[in-house]
Amino acid sequence: MTTSRLNRREMMAGSAALAGLGLAGSQVVAQDGNQIVLGASVPLTGVFAFAGVGIHAGIQDYLKILNDSGGIKGRTIKYVAEDTGYKVDASVAAFNKITSQEKVALYYADSTGFAKTINPELDRRGSMMMGGASFATELNDPKKYPLQFIAGPDYTEMFGILLRYIVKERPGARVAFVYSDTEFGRDPIAQGEAIAKDLKLSVVEKIVTPPGSVDVSTEVLKLRRANPDFTIFHGYVLAPIPEFITHAKQMGMRSNFMGTFWTMDNSTVQRMGEAADGFLGVMPYRYYYDKEGSAPLLEKIRQIRPEYQSTGYLQGFVTAMLMAEAIKRTVEAGKELTGANIKAGLNSIKDFDTGGLFGVPISIPGNSVPVGRIYRFDAKAKQMLPASDWIKL
Repeated sequence: MTTSRLNRREMMAGSAALAGLGLAGSQVVAQDGNQIVLGASVPLTGVFAFAGVGIHAGIQDYLKILNDSGGIKGRTIKYVAEDTGYKVDASVAAFNKITSQEKVALYYADSTGFAKTINPELDRRGSMMMGGASFATELNDPKKYPLQFIAGPDYTEMFGILLRYIVKERPGARVAFVYSDTEFGRDPIAQGEAIAKDLKLSVVEKIVTPPGSVDVSTEVLKLRRANPDFTIFHGYVLAPIPEFITHAKQMGMRSNFMGTFWTMDNSTVQRMGEAADGFLGVMPYRYYYDKEGSAPLLEKIRQIRPEYQSTGYLQGFVTAMLMAEAIKRTVEAGKELTGANIKAGLNSIKDFDTGGLFGVPISIPGNSVPVGRIYRFDAKAKQMLPASDWIKL
C-alpha cells in the first residue's frame, strides 16, 4: 500500500501518531552542539550479527525520521554505535569509548550480560537511560535496574502470553518446555511453570539441551512419552528447533510447537522448512508486512525499505522510538536530561499510540511493555499470521 492509497481516516490517524511521537512540525534542526546522544553497543559481527545488523538499521531509520521532522523541540538525536561481536568485554569497551567522547543520554545494550555488567556504572553516573536487545526477566526490576527498560515483554511475560493463549484454546492442556542450557534458556522456566500451575495447565516435561545444533533423538523420545498438547521452545534462535519438530512429526506427535521472540523472525521460521508449517509464537510488534488497520509508522518503514525487515529491525526501531518519547516528555516537562528524569518520562507513557508498531496502545509503568500477540506460520502464504488478539498482561 502506498501513501496515495491511504484513505482520509488513515492519513489523519497517521498524522496524529507522528505528531504524538514528535515527528511532525517544522522546527529548524539544531546544530551539533545541541544534539542528544544515543550510544550503542551493537553486534554487527559474530553470532548475533543476524539481529544486530537489523537492530542497527532500525535505530538509524527511526532517528532519521525523527530528525528530518525537526527532532525534539529542535534538538536532534545523534547515534554513535560500536561493533561488539556480541562480547561483553567488547561492549564495555565500546561503552567507555563512546561515553568518554560524547555526553550520552541514551544507550542501547546488545546483551543481558552487558546490561547486568554495566548496571552499577549506569547507576553511578546517573546520566542516561538504557534499553537494548535483552528481554531478560531479571532486568524487569525497577529497584535493581532503575535506569533500564525492555521494549516489549520480558521472557517470563512472553511465557505468560503463550500460556494464556493455550488455556483459552485448550483449558487444562498438557505443556512441555524445551530450553537451552544457558542463562537465556533457563530465564523463564521456573516462573513459567508457576504461571502454568495458576492457569491449571499441566507441565508434563521439561527438557534442556545445549544451544545450537545437537543430536536431539533421545530428547524427542522423552517428548513423545510426555505427549504434550503444546511444546514451548526457549533459549534458541533456530537449531535445534527444526530437528525437534521434524523428528516429533515423524513419530506421529500432534503437539503444537511454539517459540519466543528471537525465534519469531519470518525468515528464521521459513528456514525450518517443512517443520515450520503451523509453528506458533509470541511477537510484541506487528510484522513488517502486516497491513491490518492503521499503522502509519509501519507504512513509513515500508516506504523507506521496500524489502522485508526483520524482527530485530523492528526491535531497534521501537527501542529508539520509546527512548525518544521519554526524552520528549522530559524536555516538555522542563526537566534536566538525567537518567532518572528520562526514565520517569518513559514511565509516564500510558495508553500510547506507537503508530501501529504495537497493535494496541501501550503503557510502561515499570521496566517492560507486557503486550504480545500469538502468530502462526502459514506455509502457503510463507508468513507468520495472527492466531490471537493482542494480549495485555
